[in-house]
Amino acid sequence: MPILTVNGKSVHIQELNKGAAETIILIHGMFSNLSVYYFNIAPLLATQFHVVLYDLKSHGMSEKVLEGYDLESMTDDLLHLMEALELKKVHLGGYSFGGLIALKMAIRFPERIHKLAVIEAPDPNDDKTRGIIDEYSREFLEHYVENFTDTTKVKMGKRQMERNHRMYEYLFYQTSIKADMELEKGFFASAAIPTIEQPTLLLYGTDSNCLNAGKQLEGIMDQASLIAVPGDHNIPIQEPLVIAEALFHFFKETPN
Repeated sequence: MPILTVNGKSVHIQELNKGAAETIILIHGMFSNLSVYYFNIAPLLATQFHVVLYDLKSHGMSEKVLEGYDLESMTDDLLHLMEALELKKVHLGGYSFGGLIALKMAIRFPERIHKLAVIEAPDPNDDKTRGIIDEYSREFLEHYVENFTDTTKVKMGKRQMERNHRMYEYLFYQTSIKADMELEKGFFASAAIPTIEQPTLLLYGTDSNCLNAGKQLEGIMDQASLIAVPGDHNIPIQEPLVIAEALFHFFKETPN
């Protein structure tokens, strides 16, 4: 389980098919970890691409950090990771808050991004979609444990479960995560998002409270197209093969 030191902090990463010509970096959401992609989505993408997964700060096996969860800081973290891995230009995908990071990355560093995939990114100004992260974080943990067991044929032990719960308690109550998200309330209304020129795939659940956010993005981004997938905010876990195939065909067939 590789741990890199990036900008003075420990970051857990996983890489698949390192010899491929093109790289996809996938960003998970708040209160989850890279496993949201690892079991089912990343392996399909890795048949064609070099795939990089990483745990955000204070998530998974990455180092705990009290502050710096605003989009500026999170994209700084990703840029430092790309530099550490010597990746000049990549395809980028992000789920939930990771989708916001992906959008911000395309705004700040457009020369480093080929194509963009945004999965269930919430509008930070919408109280309901901000609450999605709290509501689904615990559901994610339940799905993660079930998926872990089904895929690895190993039952997660009590200690592992307790460690995961401690991580979520730390994020909820000790870091600046919620306060930093408040700083991003005007993100969808900013003039920056319509300037994104990369071809962009928007994947949202048909029953998700975030679906209107996807429609809003499609309306203001010239190069964006929206696909509605059966499910709610947790579509990468509910329909991983549908998501994987949509990402694969998008990154493979859409012109750079």
